Amino acid sequence: MGIFDTIRAVLGTSAETDATREADPEDLFGMSTAYLTMQADLGYDHCGEAALCFSGMDSTRFDDAVESVESILEAGEIDTGTGFHRYEDDHGYQWFVLEDDDPEDLVTSVHFAADQFIEEGFGSRLLAAVFGFENDDGPAYWIYSFRRGAYYPFAPRGTNDRSQQVEFKLQSVLDGELGLEDDESYWYPLWPDAHGNHPWE
Repeated sequence: MGIFDTIRAVLGTSAETDATREADPEDLFGMSTAYLTMQADLGYDHCGEAALCFSGMDSTRFDDAVESVESILEAGEIDTGTGFHRYEDDHGYQWFVLEDDDPEDLVTSVHFAADQFIEEGFGSRLLAAVFGFENDDGPAYWIYSFRRGAYYPFAPRGTNDRSQQVEFKLQSVLDGELGLEDDESYWYPLWPDAHGNHPWE
C-alpha cells in the first residue's frame, strides 16, 4: 500500500471511526460565501472546477446509484451549463469533476451529487468534496471530509510538499465562516499526480 492509498484509507475508514459529527451536505453551501472571502480577503480566484471523490464498489445497486447521480448532473448541465466528467484515478477512487465559471453553480452541483448518493443509501461511499483556488503563489484547496463532517485547507507545492503557512492563514481567515476541522492530524493531503495538476487529475 503506497502513501496515497494510506491517505485515502485514513480519509475513509479511520476518519469514520473517529468522526466527531455527522456529515451534512448542507455544509457544502458554506463554500458559496467562502469563495467571496477567498477572493476579497486573500486574493484567490476559484479555478473553475470542483470535484466529488467517492469509493466504488462491485454492486449493481451502486452502479444504478452512480447513474442516478449522473442524471442529476446532466440535468444541471442543461440548466446551468455546469459541465462534468467522471474520472477514476490510479488508485481506483472515483471522481465527479465539475467545470463552471460560476462558483455558486459548482457548489450547487456538488451538493446535488452528494445528496443523491445519500438518498440512494450510499453516503458511506463519499470521501471528500474538493474546491480549487489559485493565485500567483500557487493552488489552494478547501476539502470537505464527509467522514469528519468538516472542512480543512490544503496548499500543495509540487507533488509531495505543502505550505503549512498558507494553510494556517486560510484557516484563520475562514474560521467561523466554514465548519473547520480543528484536529490538524486530519488535514489529509490529496496530492496531484503531477506538478501543475489538480488532485482529481
